Amino acid sequence: MKIGKPATSAAGPKAVYHAMDKAFHAMKISKAFKILGALNQKGGMDCPGCAWPDPAHRSKLGEYCENGVKAIAEEAIDLNADAGFFSKHSILEMRQQSDYWLGHQGRLTQPMMIRKGETHYSPVEWNTVFETIAGQLKNLPTPDDGIFYTSGRTSNEAAFLYQLFVRIFGTNNMPDCSNMCHESSGVALSHTLGIGKGSVKLEDFYQSELILIFGQNPGTNHPRMLSALKKAKDNGAKIVVINPLKEAGLMSFEDPQSVSGFLGIGAPLADLYLQVRINEDVALVQAVAKKLMDRSKNDPAILDHHFIQSKTDGFEAYEQSLKELDVESLISRTGLDPEQIEEFVNLVSTKSKIIACWAMGLTQHVNAVDNIQEIVNLLLLKGSIGKPGAGTCPVRGHSNVQGDRTMGIWERPSKEFLDTLASTFNFEPPREHGVDVVGAIQLMHEQPGKVFMSMGGNLLSAAPDTSFTTKALENCDMTIHVSTKLNRSHLHPGEIGFILPCLGRTDIIQEKSGIQKLTVENSMGMVHSTQGNQVARSEYLLSEPHIISQIASRTVGNDIIDWNSLIDNYDKIRDLISKSVKGFESFNEKIKGNTILELPNGPREGKFTNDIGKARFTINSLPDYQLEDGELMMMTIRSHDQFNTTIYGMDDRYRGIYGIRTVVLMNTSDIKKLNLDLEKTVTLSNHYEGKTRKVAGLTIVPYDIPKGCVATYFPECNELVPIHLKARKSNTPASKSVKVRISQP
Repeated sequence: MKIGKPATSAAGPKAVYHAMDKAFHAMKISKAFKILGALNQKGGMDCPGCAWPDPAHRSKLGEYCENGVKAIAEEAIDLNADAGFFSKHSILEMRQQSDYWLGHQGRLTQPMMIRKGETHYSPVEWNTVFETIAGQLKNLPTPDDGIFYTSGRTSNEAAFLYQLFVRIFGTNNMPDCSNMCHESSGVALSHTLGIGKGSVKLEDFYQSELILIFGQNPGTNHPRMLSALKKAKDNGAKIVVINPLKEAGLMSFEDPQSVSGFLGIGAPLADLYLQVRINEDVALVQAVAKKLMDRSKNDPAILDHHFIQSKTDGFEAYEQSLKELDVESLISRTGLDPEQIEEFVNLVSTKSKIIACWAMGLTQHVNAVDNIQEIVNLLLLKGSIGKPGAGTCPVRGHSNVQGDRTMGIWERPSKEFLDTLASTFNFEPPREHGVDVVGAIQLMHEQPGKVFMSMGGNLLSAAPDTSFTTKALENCDMTIHVSTKLNRSHLHPGEIGFILPCLGRTDIIQEKSGIQKLTVENSMGMVHSTQGNQVARSEYLLSEPHIISQIASRTVGNDIIDWNSLIDNYDKIRDLISKSVKGFESFNEKIKGNTILELPNGPREGKFTNDIGKARFTINSLPDYQLEDGELMMMTIRSHDQFNTTIYGMDDRYRGIYGIRTVVLMNTSDIKKLNLDLEKTVTLSNHYEGKTRKVAGLTIVPYDIPKGCVATYFPECNELVPIHLKARKSNTPASKSVKVRISQP
């Protein structure tokens, strides 16, 4: 373990070194260059990491970032976790290993199966897999005893087939990783603007005058965004960051494709950095809005009154609600100096082309929907939606999580979508809403005997309340994980457990009609193809569409869909998508020649497609939690060597933390106030709804974080997030605002 000074700049030569070091340790140099040369290029493969869009003109030096290279190295690693590996390592032995160790044992190459009472996974033939799964599903008392989870890595083609199969089977139990990240964004944006996606394109960043970045760390989670921010700055934009932690990537960016950046000379990004207290974003935005309202009395041009009058609804009620608030009280809640707020207001007052970006720092709170709706209010005051250089930008964390939802992976499908499925495929899909992630975990925990199928992902490490979720998985009659790599969810199977290896983004998919391509949707609603260039390392590897089709044909039969024909040629899958999903008409034609398909987006054009046909101002509540004496507010965060639940390494380079993940970041004044000894480990605990949760053995790291706030890594501290602590309306786990106490032996 080593604790050093946090970095003040991101990327540059260090990022290049760490990326290449990871790639060359994982695979042969020639293989690495072949893959990286095609990564995010037209006609190449989409990065399995984040969902940041590709620019129109791709860099010949490489259109990828440090963590993109790490994601590729994880998938294309030369090591294999084959049958020999599983015969050597018992399931109990693997449970004792870290998530980092599990992920570095290599690619899965053969279907594996385990039954209750067995100590090791054993190889199994694909036909036995498909017949056993189909038999178990058909014998369920009700289709709602099946739960079908989806990860954001899944392609559009696989997601469409998966949801179609599950609905023909008879349930809407389709929780997905959106439930744990941007579900709050979807709920808020659908209500206020009419679409659960952002309204901007990448080009809008280059035209923007002011970019607001809430609760987001692009330097680690989507580093290619830094290039867009730098270009925006070069074009005259100002950037305001609202985040409890100072993140290196938002302070300065060393562009490794420029001479100065490669020499370690950073370009400043944030013009104003507001270290707001955890979950006080509503208070901050309301204070700013109230001040804008007051200033507009003398200078009406500060607000876009024409836009407000012609394009919005609810302004008068919203204005009255602001009048009833005390601005000094709002500012006090934020923990910021009044002068910082004034500087923020000055910037917003003089700009009209404003983009608001956000990520998990806003979406994982009890009041998460309020957070996002309040930001929409601010944009509406300025008329900053539906014109170039302005709009909403929820930044998705996984490369096709947005595409999964577009394809119908949702436990609460719209009537319109279900009606289309019914008329297109001549069956009656289930109309009753299914369970989301939290609901699925509760259902499996309380009612043993379910079948849980996971299309990618690592639910156990991603979900809240780790012990509770573990018991939920073990309660199942059958657990099925379609994966490329080993992860912790595989180690807590039900009565029967399957690990099914699939082809990844870097792999060539060979079917009867030839080599197949897949498609994905990026964070800004653009759809493009992806195609690997590596020959499958094992004869047992199948694509996700192939696995889904084989299970479906045996479970629901081929009367409605000829599943086997879809496996032969994926163009046929896209033909079905064309008939079923708006915006995908003539899908195969539109993606020929590696073109990009832009999906319909009303707010992008100033057309609001919600139930009232206008952008909706909303009245939002401040967080109502109360911290008692000795309590702190905890948020879980990623390290730099991490993407979602995948741990690339044990270092958090930008925060100066090396060789350890069991840490708690604390303000020095809180350390002194609680009389804590930095030489001793601590225990974090809390008590929600009659249950005490604890995580012990944490090392204190003094850090620049607001008083009363602490930060810990996930999944290590997910145990402290209660399963019932979730966002209103969206049910997203509130992993970013959890009350804790800290103690030492």
